[in-house]
Amino acid sequence: MTGRLDGKVAAITGGASGIGLATAEALIAEGARVVIVDRDEATMAKLAEKHGGAAIPLRMDLLDPADCATLLDGVLDVAGGLDIFHANAGTYIGGDLIDTDLDTIDRMLNLNVNVVMKNVRTVMPHMMKCSTGDIVVTCSVAGHMPIQWEPVYSGSKWAVTCFVQTMRRQLKDHGIRVGQVSPGPVVSALLADWPADRLQAAKDSGSLIEPTEVADAVLYMLTRPRNVTIRDMIVLPTNFDI
Repeated sequence: MTGRLDGKVAAITGGASGIGLATAEALIAEGARVVIVDRDEATMAKLAEKHGGAAIPLRMDLLDPADCATLLDGVLDVAGGLDIFHANAGTYIGGDLIDTDLDTIDRMLNLNVNVVMKNVRTVMPHMMKCSTGDIVVTCSVAGHMPIQWEPVYSGSKWAVTCFVQTMRRQLKDHGIRVGQVSPGPVVSALLADWPADRLQAAKDSGSLIEPTEVADAVLYMLTRPRNVTIRDMIVLPTNFDI
């Protein structure tokens, strides 16, 4: 690798699996130290052992408001700075709304929308003080078009798209770039709620991508010259058709 992120400190929520893990390892390969924000202490310990001081565990339950509010303090305490924040943690609900229980809806909207907004609100004063920084949010192609078999998830990602693009405008004059990466279906635990026949059909047709392919897009966004902002990178499997 080229060391394009030498000296940078990144924090990634949901960093112990899926897109978050792939992105953490991509950034580490480019010289960054990455604070992995997650609840999975065992996996984070293995990553710290694998990557040494470049992978820094930060155990946090983002759905606990008190815990969530300590994000910036926690990152600064373990890493001493913050240059890149990737709001990646999220969950998925598929299926008809009539079949979805209310508590599940609350949990998903809290994690996919409220936590993203609160995390960005928490880290932005530090970046504003530094007059530089990058904020990337994991969105979805479902945040660009209504997907009829996932109305709650799609609704949450439309909210994220709106939030990211408003914050991009608010923070650009502070030297902070804000953008989102919007993948199509990714091979990850989030697809566990997909109907079995649809998941198998997607696998058979090559309509899924790997987390590393999304991480490549995030790395591209972060390594552009400072006068360039990639506001939204949509990453689709070539055979994906909706």
